[in-house]
Amino acid sequence: MKKIKKGRKERILKAAIILASLAIAIYFGTPSALRVLGLHPHYDIPNFNLAGKRALVVTTSQATLGDTMQATGVFGSEMTVPYYAFLDAGLEVDLASIKGGTIPVQPGSMSWPIATAEDQRFLVDRAAQKKFTDSIPISQINPADYDVIFVAGGWGAAYDLAQSKELSKVISEASARGTILGSVCHGALAFVNARNVDGSPLLEGRRVTAVTNVQIKQLGIEITPLHPETELRSANAKFEASTAWRDFFATHTVVDGNLVTGQNQNSGYETSHRILELLEAR
Repeated sequence: MKKIKKGRKERILKAAIILASLAIAIYFGTPSALRVLGLHPHYDIPNFNLAGKRALVVTTSQATLGDTMQATGVFGSEMTVPYYAFLDAGLEVDLASIKGGTIPVQPGSMSWPIATAEDQRFLVDRAAQKKFTDSIPISQINPADYDVIFVAGGWGAAYDLAQSKELSKVISEASARGTILGSVCHGALAFVNARNVDGSPLLEGRRVTAVTNVQIKQLGIEITPLHPETELRSANAKFEASTAWRDFFATHTVVDGNLVTGQNQNSGYETSHRILELLEAR
């Protein structure tokens, strides 16, 4: 009799654990729950009227994680959030990538439950889709054409942003003109090899942020060739970052002169907002 009662209790306990696990999976699989945890926290960008200004959003062209053939690319919201922040403020916005053509996207980053409202808007926006599938090669960009140059992140960016001499040239020339430069997450790698007019590193002594080494470890992507925190510190930048129960859910934005950087996908809204503030003040 005792063995039967014990077996029944074990079955009830197992059933309770399964039900609890299902409830947690359902709850934490919803966008609202993810926001509670800290993914894409609510942020309102105020209205701006900056018609006549132009912005360029730059992305990676790297579609795989090295030789693994595992798909990667730009993280959706790191491209779409600034795109619409600038567009809604009246700016004309172009999309460029290292090689041009269709931009690769990190799988799942523009899908439920991670997708933002901007991701969903982008997917049904014919004008945006045209720019997305026919992005401008960075080699064809004239930095004098833009008031803002923003570099999106995503794991693919670790393979071609800092490595692109054309992008470093564009960033260097834009900075010399006083163009507002922005980035989020891995996008900050675009500034690593850029130079000031006197030949000194663009990042030397500058306050910046980007995805942390802790986050890269937590996400299990140490395979990528360049890690932003390491590279920014090596360039003698003053690296800053926030933390959370998982750094993927943290957010931080830094403004240093014409350089505005965001820590990760959660920072796209504030980073875009601060860029628009700087542009309006000019």
